[in-house]
Amino acid sequence: MNYAMALDYQNCINCKACEVACKEENGVQLGADKQRIWVGVVEGTIFGKPFANLYPSQCNHCIDAPCVSVCPTNASHFAEGGIVKVEPHKCILCKGCMEACPYDARFVDDTMVAVDKCTFCDHRSLEAGGTTACQATCPTKVRLFGDLDDENSDLVKLLKTKRFFFQKEYTNTLPKLFYILPDDEAYAKQSVSHDTIIHTWDDIKPLYEEAKNRRSKEWKK
Repeated sequence: MNYAMALDYQNCINCKACEVACKEENGVQLGADKQRIWVGVVEGTIFGKPFANLYPSQCNHCIDAPCVSVCPTNASHFAEGGIVKVEPHKCILCKGCMEACPYDARFVDDTMVAVDKCTFCDHRSLEAGGTTACQATCPTKVRLFGDLDDENSDLVKLLKTKRFFFQKEYTNTLPKLFYILPDDEAYAKQSVSHDTIIHTWDDIKPLYEEAKNRRSKEWKK
């Protein structure tokens, strides 16, 4: 298994339902600085007119996760399916993982006295077909969670038919949040920065399969 998520960000209406559902499902503390998931706003222009792109964000559960590499106590680790998790009792709050994460996806949970982050709701019986709270509650179906190893999964079927990009690909972390581009070519080019690398499933699949095979021994059962 190799869990990932696609985000059809053009459908996001910034209703915050995903953020509320995540906090409720995972007992996340209240406060704007205590978020496992959030919606970022990037302003720009499309066809010469002001426009704001809404980018739902969270931990990217990177295959080459720098947060795992820098953790001195192995509190940050790979769990089943490549999910990046934190074991609170091992966390010493050095915050090295927070500095290493290029996506600002971690925060300090004052109750646990440890770093916290998205876990893809791995307690919701993912192997049995469960999904994340954020996907389950999204009214415009922005998010699609699934297994990259399952060719019959809705996630892989979607990636086979769409073009997509990754946030901050230059960090070489092999992130597993796939941002789906609009089908309209002109609109797609206008909605991302000029240096964004656009991918298809055929060009990215070999790289991710090789990386998964290289890393999977570290993915705890």
